[in-house]
Amino acid sequence: MCGRYAATKDPATLMREFDAVDGTEGKAGGADYNVAPTKHVPTVVERHPRDADGTVLEDEPPVRSLRMMRWGLVPFWAKDPSVGNRMINTRAETATEKPAFRKALSRRRCLVPADGWFEWKAVDGGAGRKAAKEPYYMTTKDSSSLAFAGLWETWRDPNAEPDARPLVTFSALTTEAVGQLAEIHHRMPLVLPVQRWADWLDPSRTDATDLLTPPDRDWLDELELRPISTKVNNVRNNGPELIERVEPDATDLDAALFELPNPS
Repeated sequence: MCGRYAATKDPATLMREFDAVDGTEGKAGGADYNVAPTKHVPTVVERHPRDADGTVLEDEPPVRSLRMMRWGLVPFWAKDPSVGNRMINTRAETATEKPAFRKALSRRRCLVPADGWFEWKAVDGGAGRKAAKEPYYMTTKDSSSLAFAGLWETWRDPNAEPDARPLVTFSALTTEAVGQLAEIHHRMPLVLPVQRWADWLDPSRTDATDLLTPPDRDWLDELELRPISTKVNNVRNNGPELIERVEPDATDLDAALFELPNPS
């Protein structure tokens, strides 16, 4: 699953990397080394423009932009936004079947920029000791951004004023881990190489079934799997020290692991 990641680049840098315009309305925060569910973060979408009345201009070319969204998908039919706490991830294997994700997969796909993501490897605690969790940071070797495949939805509070802004949320797709990543955890985010960004974001494409497969193993094996400090376990910790390489220490392996929402 994907329950934590790092996103430290400013909108200007993301605009260059993703060839997008800035639609964050100045709401992008600073560098975040410990992104957790319910936080608002930059995502990338590609949509046809609308006219003054809100009508979609399908004859106009789509525009790729950065948009702020909250992590944890809230379906448009949800009674309250708390359901998003259980929908931070979407299994790629069942996304076409689940009512909460099926329509979004067809019409509302996004990319989630990340410097890298965190995962915890179960290790033997030794004789008489319980199993421990060892944190790792998965990232590129050249500091380029990763892009998670995501789905997004718009939710409107039925009790809010008619002109109140809706809540826009997303869920990160996950799939079976491939190659060296499987040695850390059996699941991983669906990471899309640059060559697949345009197809994933294409608003005219309503069947994304063939896009739900992991990238080539050779591409994934180029990622760095970096052991890091258990400081990342605490969501209150947030700084560059969280992604620094720290070789596992037997005295540190019993550090308590935070609780994550169950993946969808």
